[in-house]
Amino acid sequence: MKINWGTAIVLVFIGFISFILFFVIRMNTDKKYEHDLVTEDYYKQELAFQEEINAEKNAKALKSNITIKKVSEGLLIKFPEDINSEKLSGTISLYRPSNKKLDFEVPISLTTSEVIIPKNKLIQGKWKIKVNWENENTSYLFRESFTY
Repeated sequence: MKINWGTAIVLVFIGFISFILFFVIRMNTDKKYEHDLVTEDYYKQELAFQEEINAEKNAKALKSNITIKKVSEGLLIKFPEDINSEKLSGTISLYRPSNKKLDFEVPISLTTSEVIIPKNKLIQGKWKIKVNWENENTSYLFRESFTY
């Protein structure tokens, strides 16, 4: 049987469409390629965005900002020395971009100006940290990406 050029073009198109559909279906059904939103309450967080901008400006206006450092016990988060740590409150949110099941929050309760996140809660890879804290009725926000 002889195939003319019109039939060959149709067969090539059918083959190409089948190839693309195979990968689209595979990406949508395979659990390791899940594609969720960054956060569940994305639109609610968007409404509070101006407050976050103001809190980041407050943090940048400090003499020294929060520092994070990898130590043998885990992740050391050090608050500025000139802040009264007893009046400090807030949360530390750790976000793992590759797996939302590893995300967690830690409430801030300080006796010194340091917090240690234990290494058993952190696995190697990229993390995003968001420290939302308040001291003497002033909000501060610190964000940073790091590799543990």
